[in-house]
Amino acid sequence: MTKKKRGGVWRDLVWPVGLVMFSIYLASFMIGVAFKVMPGEWLSNPVVTMIRQALVYVLSLGIILQLSGKRGMRDETTREEMGVKGSPTWTDIGLAPVGLIVYYVIAMVVIKLFMVFPWFQADEAQDVGFSTYIFGVDRLVAFLALCIVAPVMEELIFRGFLYGKLRNNYGVAVSMLVVSLLFGFLHGQWNVGVNVAVMSAVMCGMREMTGTIYSGILLHMGKNFIAFMLVYVLQM
Repeated sequence: MTKKKRGGVWRDLVWPVGLVMFSIYLASFMIGVAFKVMPGEWLSNPVVTMIRQALVYVLSLGIILQLSGKRGMRDETTREEMGVKGSPTWTDIGLAPVGLIVYYVIAMVVIKLFMVFPWFQADEAQDVGFSTYIFGVDRLVAFLALCIVAPVMEELIFRGFLYGKLRNNYGVAVSMLVVSLLFGFLHGQWNVGVNVAVMSAVMCGMREMTGTIYSGILLHMGKNFIAFMLVYVLQM
């Protein structure tokens, strides 16, 4: 991936990071307002929650791509910059489980280090918007939301668009740090944020190795699938 001529901190760093944050919050607000017309009990239904999350992800990416040509960012966002050139390869497929193991090992070490802080609760449960006691169609809907929609859309936004924009101007280390910190921050909880920040760093490294986000999508799907099985199937 070649670097372009830098156009200043505002254009090359603040604008793409701010654009991603603005788009996600705006999409969440817009979808939230649209769903206010539904009865309260419907909003806690897994099917409705999945639809809301999917719409937020899709709308966020649409806003990002629409606004990315504004305010001095007239350069077109290409498939290469998004990390989606070509098709997934056997290398992508083989790299995903290796990256998953590496991520788990590093995350375990980092979380242990953070446990020295009294405010860090390593075992705090993540709120994913679903009850742990779901069955049948609701369980299928939860699977689609957590294991398919979320990984694909999050990778397109963070390791795709944002990493691609930053990587063109700031190199691997800065881009990986910014993307991973933002990804962790937007997950809200400290324990979850630290965990997914490590995962993000590993997936950024995998993008550097392959030139695409396909192996990262597969890793992300695998991680979410394991969580899905533990929470919704095995009830652990």
